[in-house]
Amino acid sequence: MRIALISEHANPLAALGGVDAGGQNVHVAALAAGLSRSGHDVTVFTRRDDPVRPPVVVAPEGYQVEHVPAGPPTDVPKDELLPYMPAFADYLTDRWTMQPPDIAHAHFWMSGLAATTASARLGVPVVQTFHALGTVKRRHQGRHDTSPAKRVGIERRLARNVDRVIATCRDEVVELTALGLDPARADVIPCGVDVRLFRPARISRDYGDRPGESGGRPSRCRRLQLLSIGRLVERKGVVDVVTALAELPDVELVVAGGPKPDAVEVDPEARRLRAEAARLGVADRVRFVGGVAREQVPALMHAADVVVAVPWYEPFGIVPVEAMACGRPVVGSAVGGLRDTVRPGVTGELVPPRRPAVLAQTLGELLADPARRAAYGAAGRRRAITTYRWEQVVAATEAVYRSVVEEQPELSWQEAAT
Repeated sequence: MRIALISEHANPLAALGGVDAGGQNVHVAALAAGLSRSGHDVTVFTRRDDPVRPPVVVAPEGYQVEHVPAGPPTDVPKDELLPYMPAFADYLTDRWTMQPPDIAHAHFWMSGLAATTASARLGVPVVQTFHALGTVKRRHQGRHDTSPAKRVGIERRLARNVDRVIATCRDEVVELTALGLDPARADVIPCGVDVRLFRPARISRDYGDRPGESGGRPSRCRRLQLLSIGRLVERKGVVDVVTALAELPDVELVVAGGPKPDAVEVDPEARRLRAEAARLGVADRVRFVGGVAREQVPALMHAADVVVAVPWYEPFGIVPVEAMACGRPVVGSAVGGLRDTVRPGVTGELVPPRRPAVLAQTLGELLADPARRAAYGAAGRRRAITTYRWEQVVAATEAVYRSVVEEQPELSWQEAAT
C-alpha cells in the first residue's frame, strides 16, 4: 500500500524532550519504520520548521519525510499552528492529485483537519489517531488551556466523519463516544515499545536487579533512586514526586527531560521544581539531567529502583511501557492509558493523580520491598513483550488500513475518468 502519515507538529526526525516533542514523534517514527519494513511505500507529511531542512528526507528506516511549507519555517508552538492548516491541506491536495495514497493516517487533530480537507477533494480514506483530546485538556487545565477555541468542535467533526479512529487506550474511546463517535468505528491499538532497545540490564539475571543490587537486596552504599522522565511541563506531575520525596528519607529523584543538560538550569519548569524542592528541604536529593538521547534512556531506567510517571492526565503515556520493557517497576497515576498499561499488583501500582501523600505512601512501601520490585519488573518485561512490541502494533494498524481500503466503494469507469 501507498500510505500517507500526517503529523503536522511532530516530526519523526526531531530531537525529543521539547515542549511539543515527545510520544507522538516516537509513535509516528516507529510506525513509519515498521510499515516500511513490511514493504509499504510510506511518506510522513510534517510541517517545515527549519529553513535549512531539506524539503524531502529519506529516513534510515526507508520511509520518506516531506516537510510541508505551511507557515514560517521556524519552531512554532503547536497551539498556534491552526492558521497554517489550510496551506497544509492545499499542499496535501496538490501532492495527492499527482500521486494519491491508498490511505491517509492523521496524527493529532490538526493533522486530521488538513487530511480530511484534502480527502474531501480527492476521496482518499482517512484514519485518525488523536493522541490527545481537547475536551480532556480543557477539563484539567481550565483557563490555562492554550488550545484554539475551535479545537473541540473540529475533534467532534473528525470523530463523526473520518473513516476509522484508532484510539491508543480504552479511556479515549469513552471520551470520543461522548463527542459523537460510533464506538463500532474505533479500534484500540496501543503505542508500542522497542523491546530490543528497552530491555533489562545485561548484567542482571533477574529482571528486578539493577547495578548496585545483589539478589534483589539494595546496596548499602547508595540511596534508593526514583526516575521521572518526560517533557518538563506542569501536567506531567513532577512536582507531586518532589513533594512525595519529603516523606521518603534517603531516597533521591532523578528528573530527565526538557532542554539539553547545559540549558536545563534556566528552564522555567525546572526552576519552579527546584524552588519547590528547596522549600521542602529535599533539593540535595533532586537531580536534573536535562534532555537525553533516546538511546540513553534505558540506562537511566536501569539505574532506578522505581520509575514514576504521575501525570495529571495522559492520553497514553509511553514511559511506563518503556520502563516495563526495561524490567523496572512502575508507579503511575490512574489516568488515561496508564490504566491500561500498568497492572496494579502485577507490574507496578497506580495512585490517584495530584495526591502526593498517597504517592509517598505507595512509593515507601514498594521501595521497602525489593522482592516485590523484582517481581513487578519481571512481570513488566513479559507484558511489554506480549502486548506492546512494535511488530504487533504495526500489524494491527495494517489490518485496520486494509479493512478501511476494502470498505471503499469502487468507482465506475465514468467516475474514475473524471
